[in-house]
Amino acid sequence: MIEQGVSLKTYNSFGVAAEATLFAFAKTIKDLQSILKDKRFTSAWILGGGSNTLFCDTPKAPIIHLAISGIEITEEQRDDVIIKAGAGVNWHKLVLWSLEKGFGGLENLALIPGNVGAAPIQNIGAYGVELQDVFESCTLVNRNDQSVETYDKAACQFGYRDSIFKRELKHKAVITDVSLRLKKENYQLNTSYGVIAQLLASKGISTPSPKEIADAVIDIRTTKLPDPKQLGNAGSFFKNPIVDHDQFMLLKSSFPDIPHYAQPNQNYKIPAAWLIEQVGLKGTREGDVGTHKHHALVLVNYGNASGHEIKTFSQKVQQTVEERFAIRLQPEVNFCC
Repeated sequence: MIEQGVSLKTYNSFGVAAEATLFAFAKTIKDLQSILKDKRFTSAWILGGGSNTLFCDTPKAPIIHLAISGIEITEEQRDDVIIKAGAGVNWHKLVLWSLEKGFGGLENLALIPGNVGAAPIQNIGAYGVELQDVFESCTLVNRNDQSVETYDKAACQFGYRDSIFKRELKHKAVITDVSLRLKKENYQLNTSYGVIAQLLASKGISTPSPKEIADAVIDIRTTKLPDPKQLGNAGSFFKNPIVDHDQFMLLKSSFPDIPHYAQPNQNYKIPAAWLIEQVGLKGTREGDVGTHKHHALVLVNYGNASGHEIKTFSQKVQQTVEERFAIRLQPEVNFCC
């Protein structure tokens, strides 16, 4: 179904007012193929849950809302199970479904906003776990000839908040479903993040279940992060920057207490929230846009901020951090302008 002049306010977690000149729903792969054959949608913006998209007033591109649903078990063994979820399935609902079935692997990724289709694009991650740790494959539709392909983990070329879908296949393919390999028993649980271990210990839990870890993650996230239904936001606006050894040593010489996490190849990940706090921008507000008072990495819409105003504010954050630390923060959020 194709519509004109559709309000996008309820289709983005920032809650900004915007209007699509052309808007189409794709509830099946056949729907998607049919829409992509329409020349009006050659350069369409693919919209999922809208939790990682910032619209600027009237987007130039037509919008395809990907609403492919369904969760199923496609393969089951003694220890493992492979599940497949449609791209339009809400990510957190998938996590809850897996926990109800007694499956492990997604517990650390609870309450991440967005839909399943965006998960491989971002290689979503939290609290020591990334999608690639459980990823089996995904199905995608080629935007040029509408052919259907399957990509395994190696083909997706996952990196930190990165994949082939943000590089070579950007705007060239649409993910329609994702398959994940989860554990039925002999869980490989990750409580390496101190805040999770501390919360579990405070509850007297020494050998947690996947659900208990998920509950801890949900508690932490709801305490730190604002609910988009109450205060428009897209979660973490910027990626945590990764710097090489030489740059890190220069930073440490000037800022001895700089928090960091060692990465492969003598690289270091620096918390973007810390950088923003250090330049005094945590909890600041300009009109109806600002950084959240409890988490500097979250940019929020206090009511009537436009997409352009949020984008401009984010650029101010980038510039201020770069002037102080010589680090250019990269947005996780995608701009549809």
